[in-house]
Amino acid sequence: MNIKYDQNGLIPAIVQDVGTKEILMLAYMNQEAVELTLQTKIAHYYSRSRKCLWKKGETSKNIQEVKGFYYDCDGDTILLKVNQKGVACHTGSYSCFFNEVLKEKGENHTLERLYGIIAGRKESPKEGSYTNYLFNEGLDKILKKIGEESSEVIIGAKNNKEELIYEVGDLLYHLLVLLVNERITLDEINSELRSRME
Repeated sequence: MNIKYDQNGLIPAIVQDVGTKEILMLAYMNQEAVELTLQTKIAHYYSRSRKCLWKKGETSKNIQEVKGFYYDCDGDTILLKVNQKGVACHTGSYSCFFNEVLKEKGENHTLERLYGIIAGRKESPKEGSYTNYLFNEGLDKILKKIGEESSEVIIGAKNNKEELIYEVGDLLYHLLVLLVNERITLDEINSELRSRME
């Protein structure tokens, strides 16, 4: 492996969600972090401010399962493709790159981001969270809510466009809660949908 570390023994690592392809963060790795990442298949980095090794999600539980490890043509940048548990950013955002300057028209990963936030609530419960209330109540409560929201979509469709949009949003949210609860990924749903287009 021909990786080139800088004068401080570090190499930048771009971290990408393996499913959505969204860039999650930029971190730095030293040789020990690289070795631990390859051995454990869990992302490890080197903190330049604290000057120490750290495992992503060690305290937040928002770990990154490494599904792919690449380095570029010059050997001076690493790309990690990960299965992100919960959120990647310490601010609570799914990705650290949320300050939008220019966005390609039509680009939208809202469902993926919402799924990540919901998964984050499952891994790291937040007091007063409605999402955590649903998880705590269990599968029957989640299914009951999906039944209620499905009925409200039908009523909304009979009333007006704005109400329909609102109720579909509610239904999609509760469906994502169900998927997270049952440990089903959006990748699995996308694969099923793609198979129907063949």
